[in-house]
Amino acid sequence: MKKMNAAVFCGSGRIEVQRLPVPKLAAHEVAVRLEGCGVCASNLPVWAGKPWFTYPLTPGSPGHEGWGEVADVGADVQDFSPGDRVTFLSHKAYAEYDVAPASALIPLPKQFAGLPLPGEPLACVMNIFRRSDIQSGQHVAVIGVGFMGALLIQLAAHAGAKVIALTRRPYALEVARLCGATYIVPCSDMHAAIGTVMEITQGRGCERAIEAAGEQGSLDLASALSGEGGRLIIAGYHQDGARTIDMQQWNWRGLDVINAHERDASVVVRGMREAMQAVTEGSLDPFPLLTHSFPLDRLDQAFTAMRDRPDGFLKATVTL
Repeated sequence: MKKMNAAVFCGSGRIEVQRLPVPKLAAHEVAVRLEGCGVCASNLPVWAGKPWFTYPLTPGSPGHEGWGEVADVGADVQDFSPGDRVTFLSHKAYAEYDVAPASALIPLPKQFAGLPLPGEPLACVMNIFRRSDIQSGQHVAVIGVGFMGALLIQLAAHAGAKVIALTRRPYALEVARLCGATYIVPCSDMHAAIGTVMEITQGRGCERAIEAAGEQGSLDLASALSGEGGRLIIAGYHQDGARTIDMQQWNWRGLDVINAHERDASVVVRGMREAMQAVTEGSLDPFPLLTHSFPLDRLDQAFTAMRDRPDGFLKATVTL
């Protein structure tokens, strides 16, 4: 029986790499030999061992940002062949092999052979951008310049918006500038940041405010920067408890509030397809933002870096 290495999350920050059988392939599925998998901040609580998870997790879980090469196809699969390079939607990609329905795979552009290209987080970015409905000439605030925030700056700038990037990290301010932000605003002092943005927008606030940090403070700031009749887009992943909002402020300004996370797999796959097109056309450039790479047996170090965010860190990938 063919075997593979797979990461198993055991709780309390402990990850074991185990030698396990390669998963079996159903007729509608494709087996992918992983080249790598992105490390997503939404999985920090899983790594930390929060009590609402059951350990050990299924081998390879919760890896969901995989890419690699087709190793085998099921009897009913016609659109993919062994050797095709793909990105795909799955949830056990912290392993040398994973399987997924053929409908969950997207071919990778051939010109990026050998480069890391996790499709799922790029799909998130494309879906957030679509639901933001950004128009040329608008003031667009992006609060939080991590991997997704930086990519949203790229897309908004490419669409002709006047992007105002807000972050606490000096390194991320420089990233925002390189991604095309028109204005970069430190936000360690929230009131000073609000004043700066109101000066930029002549007191009107922003037509679009994208909250991309997943914290109470970033949500408060995005609310304060939203102009009357504007759209507040929640792109950050909020997972550490309840949030409070200023509903009077939202009501008075007549805001459209969009929770931009998608759960429909077909919508995510569509976003991956759109992302590959955007990368090919150049409106999306994730490669400089994939700042750290770790082998599978150092996956715990990738999570530590993501938690601590040392200077120069935006996003980690695991190579296999």
